[in-house]
Amino acid sequence: MDKPSNFKVSGRSASGSVTADDRSVRLGPSLSGTNLERAGDYNQRVVTQIIRRNPDITRNEIAVMTNLTAPTIANIVGRLFENELVIDAGRRLGGRGQPATRLRINPEGGFAIGLNIDRDHVTLVSLDLAGTVRSRFTQQIAFASPDDVVRVVEKGIAAIVGTDAIRLDRVLGMGVALPDDLGRVDLPHRPAGYEQWSDVDIQAMLAPIVPWSIHIDNDAAAAAIGEAQFGDGHHANFFYILVSAGLGGGVVIDGAYYRGANARGGEIGFLPLARDPTKVLQDVVSLSALSSYLETAGLDPAGMDPTQPFPAAFKPHVAAWLDDASDALVPALAAVNCLVNPAIVLVGGRLPDDILDQLATDTYRKLRTVAPNIPIIAPIARASLSRDSPAIGAAILPFLDRILPSDGILIKTQSA
Repeated sequence: MDKPSNFKVSGRSASGSVTADDRSVRLGPSLSGTNLERAGDYNQRVVTQIIRRNPDITRNEIAVMTNLTAPTIANIVGRLFENELVIDAGRRLGGRGQPATRLRINPEGGFAIGLNIDRDHVTLVSLDLAGTVRSRFTQQIAFASPDDVVRVVEKGIAAIVGTDAIRLDRVLGMGVALPDDLGRVDLPHRPAGYEQWSDVDIQAMLAPIVPWSIHIDNDAAAAAIGEAQFGDGHHANFFYILVSAGLGGGVVIDGAYYRGANARGGEIGFLPLARDPTKVLQDVVSLSALSSYLETAGLDPAGMDPTQPFPAAFKPHVAAWLDDASDALVPALAAVNCLVNPAIVLVGGRLPDDILDQLATDTYRKLRTVAPNIPIIAPIARASLSRDSPAIGAAILPFLDRILPSDGILIKTQSA
């Protein structure tokens, strides 16, 4: 599974772990300047991103968009061709002079694996450089132990390898997305001993079975980063809501994920519930809360994949949960609109598209009714990468560290 000798990508070595802190470098008192090597690396990443987001773009158009010189663009594009990261999409006809070559990202130019660990499932996906999910492996398992996760990951990697969906010699790494405080937050049916997750070193746990670099992040952060990078809307300013076994959130400002002073920004799930401050929002808006609705009605959701359509017997209880969840979200999103002023609020999670659409629609309608004096109320919509969004976002993390632009690549810390 080693990379071929001519496969050269930017960034860190393929060995070692990359954490959220490595991707959150921003301007601050401990920073120095950059250097020419990093600036050149960053320019190459920017050009790669522009080609990825603008299929059939020409070199001249890239030069206009980046304000880089034509010779610089020619050199960068030449390196991208050499590394098989872009492909020639033919000539653009019309206009004066020689027809310009159209450029596209090469989906086969790089791949990554995304792993999402949560209290109700373990999911692996493989992703190509164009953002297409090539394979998916998921196992519904309640409160998986670290040993359970290792077994599922071994099966998942074997399944991905067996599909021939990706080129193993072009895999850039594995991203891992999991909730913060996985072992500390008390959710219904949490078994004794689950708190062991608080002491687990994810890198050490996975290194013996994962032959690639490992990149670790919070699940809501990964989902939001994935939406910013590969979402259909390419939104630059948004608030992300992740409905999972708990409830997560994230803030993206000017295309960059904002973590806050202690990397806990966007923790909407822990806001006190407006109608009962002894509880928090995720006690109502979560898959755990939905499961409680179904269990109270005498239905058994255990082992069910919530991304699939619900049985007919479940639907009235799902509707009741939707009504309660949208009510509970209104005060929280009133605060988000006033404090953050996002362009849009995106809702993702392991639920069918129609359920996420309904949650977004109902919450927006109630918010406009209850809080008409808020200066600007952002629209609420389902995230385009809603299904398996943390796993997909996790798979994007190796691309950010090796190929695509990020603040941490351009800005040097004093310890770097």
